[in-house]
Amino acid sequence: MSLRRAFAGAMLFAFAAGLASQPARAAPAVASPCKAVQSEGETFTVCTVDLRRERVRVFWLGADGLPYSSLSTLGEKIGPKLSFAMNGGMYDKGQAPVGLYVEEGREMKGVSTANGPGNFHLKPNGIFYVKGERAGVTDTARYLRQKIKPDFATQSGPMLVIDGKIHPKISSDGPSQKIRNGVGVRDDGRTAIFAISERPVTFGSFARLFKDTLGCANALFLDGSVSSLYAPGINRSDISRPLGPLVGAVAK
Repeated sequence: MSLRRAFAGAMLFAFAAGLASQPARAAPAVASPCKAVQSEGETFTVCTVDLRRERVRVFWLGADGLPYSSLSTLGEKIGPKLSFAMNGGMYDKGQAPVGLYVEEGREMKGVSTANGPGNFHLKPNGIFYVKGERAGVTDTARYLRQKIKPDFATQSGPMLVIDGKIHPKISSDGPSQKIRNGVGVRDDGRTAIFAISERPVTFGSFARLFKDTLGCANALFLDGSVSSLYAPGINRSDISRPLGPLVGAVAK
């Protein structure tokens, strides 16, 4: 072997050894869909999902037939594909949805048109649904008239914004202030926008967030007081009392 070849071989060996000794680089973290948004002096965490890139869906029962109950449990079961999740509609003492609940095209709880006390029955209430790569928010009566057959759906109430106008029974700034979360849609249903307040806010303030700041023509209140968020991209995993339906986004 010539001296030149021996030298070249030694250099290649040293280069390869150097590469092997370098620490493995971690894969780049997936960008979080959630960020802080200011509105009327309050801070909200807003999670924006492009349905062409991620799949928005609802969750309730695990493989054991029991409710997931917590966002952290859901995160453990779904794994890193879950970019965010929050509570996804009102539920009863048994953690079952109060109204419509559809998962993978299967209606597990029917639409409720009943009257009663509480926010759910502040008519018009509404339904958030996903069909293919589009999402929608609509009042319950319209949903029934249109005979929508969704892949996923959850019913809650009241509607916050209806065709660009704030729900007629929501006062500008009423006395009730709670941590609240909700959902709206934009871009002909291609974009779903979820929001949670960082401090207790009024219904009026929360509705204006969706209408004026986020530009949603239709938006739905999901819940208050128990509102919580799981967003690993911003190192957040809220703890709350046992939850019912959940909603989140998973990688396709």
